[in-house]
Amino acid sequence: PSPSRTAPRRPPAALLLLALAAAAASLLPTGEGQNLFTEDVTVVEGDVATISCRVKNSDDSVIQLLNPNRQTIYFRDFRPLKDSRFQLVNFSNSELKVSLTNVSISDEGRYFCQLYTDPPQEIFMTITVLVPPRNLVLDIQKDTVVEGEEIELNCTAMASRPATTIKWYKGSKELTGKSEVEQWSDMYTVTSQISLTVRREDDGVPVVCEVDHPAVKDLQTKHYLDVMYKPQIRVSQILPASGPTREGDLLDLLCQVEGKPEPTDTTWFRVDDEMPAHVIVSGSNLHISSLNKSDNGTYRCEASNEVGKSFVDYMLYVYDPLTTLPPPTTTAIIPTSTADTTATTEPAVHGFTQLPNSAEELDYGDLSDSRAGEESVITVVDHAVIGGVVAVVVFAMLCLLIILGRYFARHKGTYFTHEAKGADDAADADTAIINAEGGQNNSEEKKEYFI
Repeated sequence: PSPSRTAPRRPPAALLLLALAAAAASLLPTGEGQNLFTEDVTVVEGDVATISCRVKNSDDSVIQLLNPNRQTIYFRDFRPLKDSRFQLVNFSNSELKVSLTNVSISDEGRYFCQLYTDPPQEIFMTITVLVPPRNLVLDIQKDTVVEGEEIELNCTAMASRPATTIKWYKGSKELTGKSEVEQWSDMYTVTSQISLTVRREDDGVPVVCEVDHPAVKDLQTKHYLDVMYKPQIRVSQILPASGPTREGDLLDLLCQVEGKPEPTDTTWFRVDDEMPAHVIVSGSNLHISSLNKSDNGTYRCEASNEVGKSFVDYMLYVYDPLTTLPPPTTTAIIPTSTADTTATTEPAVHGFTQLPNSAEELDYGDLSDSRAGEESVITVVDHAVIGGVVAVVVFAMLCLLIILGRYFARHKGTYFTHEAKGADDAADADTAIINAEGGQNNSEEKKEYFI
């Protein structure tokens, strides 16, 4: 029988794999002198995030990128992960750069860069996803408010990440609100509240709720205040344009009314008496063609709307007509003056007074003083009279001083002594001298008298 042949034995497959692995390991770079770099990324939800793995002093080592679940996104320039949002931007021996489009909150976390060296190197970077507020809502208690009322406004920024900061403005002035934060899962809802006491000046002014968040710019909502207020009244004297009101003059008054809603009823009437028959009222105007003393009194302009009623009083005083004083007849010496010598005979009394019904309605710019002309004339006359009186007093004092001086000059004092006693009865001069000398020896009897 022919001898049998034995088939040669093949090495097991496991041994082959081990041998290949050992050969591959022997070919791995040592990793000495190579450094792996990356950096964190912050991105707004829906935008594009760029992930970069960089190698310094590369020696052709393999670079790999893994997601937070440690699944390989890219191995060199090959993408095993079937997520088309990841796209290769750049691949080289020193860099692996990948973009992630349409980022969502689920993409947030740590991503790993690996470098196949001996030993292997690994470094991670973090993707942070910002979420702007989903909605911004401004809520107000009521759309229309009355002057003096307090209103409450609430502004809510929904579902943001991180929590939103809310700022308030009234016009250009920043206000301080009170905020509350609620967290739902990884999202935050912020509500801010302010209270305002409105005035008529606030009508039409915007109240702005503005969001301060890193994921969004210039996000705001606003509400324009609608404020109702009672009428505000101003009375202007059209005629006479200047000076006091005098008999025979024409008086024309204008009642200006402003309110919201628009005042529907504006009336003129006399407070202290019935309206004179010759007074003409046409809408907001009051007209008197020829003034006389019987027109003196208080005239009121009154207006009203849905909010309330307001009024302003005009006090009328009618002066006498202008008259000229006769020329002076006195011969006294009075210093000359350049002032006008004309004056009026009426007293210096307020001829125009406008009285508002409340402090808020007092407008000093509109209250013209109708006594300007009268006061100027009276002031000139007063100065002339005062100057004349002062001159007369000075002149009288000078005259008195002159008279006293002359009097004292004529009445000097006379002195009588006893030094020549006995000389008056002497027969001759020698005897008188002897008698006088004899009188000098008696010094105790020498006396002087002053008259």
